Order: sequence, then structure tokens, then C-alpha cells
Amino acid sequence: MPMAAADIERMIKDKFPDADIALKDLAGDDDHWAAHVVSAAFKGKSRVQQHQMVYDALGGRMGGVLHALQLTTAVPPVDPSGN
Repeated sequence: MPMAAADIERMIKDKFPDADIALKDLAGDDDHWAAHVVSAAFKGKSRVQQHQMVYDALGGRMGGVLHALQLTTAVPPVDPSGN
């Protein structure tokens, strides 16, 4: 069964409340997604660790309910004014 964008976003937001998430349905089937996740929680983590954190937030649904996820992650840009 496919996974809706709202469900993916909710699961990620539950783990990373500050996350900025952009989702794109790559095949129009709610089964193949691209996700770009930006969160301060990724600071100091390798790209692999960041991706593992997102997969963990999805609670083991990768490869099952969620067939494919093209994932990119990032840390928010630093505000030069310190805000």
C-alpha cells in the first residue's frame, strides 16, 4: 500500500519538529518519493548519519510501505546576524 505525502511529512516532523520538508511524488503513485529534509538536528552529522536519522523517523517503512525514497538532507544555513 502506498504512503501519502502527509504521512511521510508527519513522521519526519514528529522526529524533527524544526524540519523544512519538500516532497515530490516521482511516479505519481505515492510509492516513489523524493524528499529534501533540512533540520538543525543534522549539524555535525555525516550525510550517511543524516539519512539514517530520517530512515529511523520513518519507523522501518522503507522497502515496505514506502517503496523508494530519493533522499537529500541539509543543515539550515547560518544566519550571519546571529538570529
